Amino acid sequence: MEEVYRFLKACGTYYLATMDGDQPRVRPFGTVDLYNGQLTIQTGRKKDVAQQMLAAPRVEICAFDGGRWLRIAAKAVEVSETAAQEHMLEAYPDLRAMYTPGDGNTMIFALTEAAATFSSFTEPSRTVTF
Repeated sequence: MEEVYRFLKACGTYYLATMDGDQPRVRPFGTVDLYNGQLTIQTGRKKDVAQQMLAAPRVEICAFDGGRWLRIAAKAVEVSETAAQEHMLEAYPDLRAMYTPGDGNTMIFALTEAAATFSSFTEPSRTVTF
């Protein structure tokens, strides 16, 4: 899981896919954190992406660092602890202009039941689970 975290952190931007009914939705994301042994991401409760993850928690993430890519299939599970929100916002202080721990809008999702596959054109793919 730490290797996945480091890869996403180094990429800066990754792409999160959710389901909106029967329509897939993909958007750029940039938050990732390790909190209490879980890989977590952050969004706002008011956003469509949050509602999509609550309704259909199976998600996929894709990131590319210029030579390798990472695909993650996981279940997004809300972490309701205010401490998780604080931990994320400490890592991303610029988000404090829009989010405050305990504001009812800040949401943290843990990626559980995850299979993360590292791939490249020059090496065999490798999958880790967490």
